[in-house]
Amino acid sequence: MAIQLAPAALERVRSYLAADPSALGLRFGVRRTGCSGWGYLAELARDQREGDTVFESGGVRIYVDADSLALVDGTTIDFLKAGLNEQFTFANPNVAGECGCGESFTTDAERAA
Repeated sequence: MAIQLAPAALERVRSYLAADPSALGLRFGVRRTGCSGWGYLAELARDQREGDTVFESGGVRIYVDADSLALVDGTTIDFLKAGLNEQFTFANPNVAGECGCGESFTTDAERAA
């Protein structure tokens, strides 16, 4: 599988990279947070780390750490604007449930554990 950037997300990430030429691409992964367990982390990648898997979408490199890969593989990242609000959104095929506020998610593997 792979990590993909939808056109709006690709445009937004390219604008961040143009503003910061020292960045290598997008770092995408998860961290423990919220009531369901996992929250997304998306920031500019400053380095390639040992164990990273690197995907490319529309010419943008996406760096995913080994611990996050199984939880986010296959995700499409989009960027939505609604009025004054803007945010990245994640269509992740691994998600089995989300908390009510949408801040965190869980996977089937965690439910079975």
